[in-house]
Amino acid sequence: MINETALLCDKYFPDMVKIRRTLHMYPETAFLEYRTSEYIKEVLKKLNIPYKSVAKTGIVADITGSGAGKTLAFRADMDALDIYEENDVPYKSKTDGVMHACGHDAHMATLLGAAMVLNELKDKIKGKIRLIFQPAEEGDGGALPMIKEGALEGVSAVVAAHVMSDIPCGKVLVKEGAIMASCDDFKITVIGRGGHGAYPHKTIDPIVIGANIVNGLQKIVSRKINPLEPCVITVGYFHAGTCTNVIPGTAEIGGTFRALSNEVRESLPKLIEECAKNQAKSFGGDCDVKFFFQFAPVINDKHITQEFAKSCKKAIGNENVIWGNTPSMASDDFSYFANEIPATYFYLGCGNLEKGIVNPIHSPGFDIDEDCLKVGAKVLSQFALDYLCG
Repeated sequence: MINETALLCDKYFPDMVKIRRTLHMYPETAFLEYRTSEYIKEVLKKLNIPYKSVAKTGIVADITGSGAGKTLAFRADMDALDIYEENDVPYKSKTDGVMHACGHDAHMATLLGAAMVLNELKDKIKGKIRLIFQPAEEGDGGALPMIKEGALEGVSAVVAAHVMSDIPCGKVLVKEGAIMASCDDFKITVIGRGGHGAYPHKTIDPIVIGANIVNGLQKIVSRKINPLEPCVITVGYFHAGTCTNVIPGTAEIGGTFRALSNEVRESLPKLIEECAKNQAKSFGGDCDVKFFFQFAPVINDKHITQEFAKSCKKAIGNENVIWGNTPSMASDDFSYFANEIPATYFYLGCGNLEKGIVNPIHSPGFDIDEDCLKVGAKVLSQFALDYLCG
């Protein structure tokens, strides 16, 4: 069966490339993936795979096997980024200022390729393969709306991939436990008392307060968190004042905080608020602190990850499966899926130094070695067969 799977991936590889290039040329941002959604539906129709629309532009489709069994889900995100593409390629984005700079076009093409393979093998499968095409991973998050609308009903495990150009094409990276960080934001409004720049003693300077808050925030990670627990607090903006000789009445500070465990994630808001309020009080000012909670850390289930790794080794060889040691402080709302059921999130190598494919995700020169599409389809298809038929 493994040879049959590999042969089918070879057979459908040209279709994967065509799908990926079409999607790449017409990128759409979060919850605006209308053309993308219609295109995916057309592919599913040709395969006679039933589907339904969820979460505005999302799609859920099921490949049903020949007998009763478990349901395994695969998720691919759909949205693009507000980035001008700099690549000079035939499939360059035709939408000014929007680009698939995070490889979601590759994720969709890989999943559709696996769907083609598994649809042809469905008589050998017990149970179902659920295909989840999710909008808005780069935006406010489409995973939670999809879950609320039933995308995971009856599903016993879920898998997602992310292409990475710093991993050579042909290889995949798997990791147990935390693989990506949580992602939450904060906004601190510092309240002082404005006045003339020549008479600072008659004011409560929110810029000075804000500067001390920024410095204090940097010490939370080094002095308030166990050094064996990775986390980060980053100030992304500091807005205050409009001219040189006026001390403003307020200042605004905004940033992100991230952690690889739910325990540390939950502790950071209190520490950030205490830092801000104590610094403001020490100068006679005040502050208002707001938090915008987004995604929890992505934590891979140990058992599912081990089983997935075994399937990867069958599909592409032991030498092409990398066990990761270091998680990323980037984030993904796949964490919502992983919080609900056993899950694994893996990295699909798409880089190729000889071809000059080295630019990182979220850059205007990002591209993939399209051979990774076939690799991704192979490992997904093999895991589905092992998980549902093993």
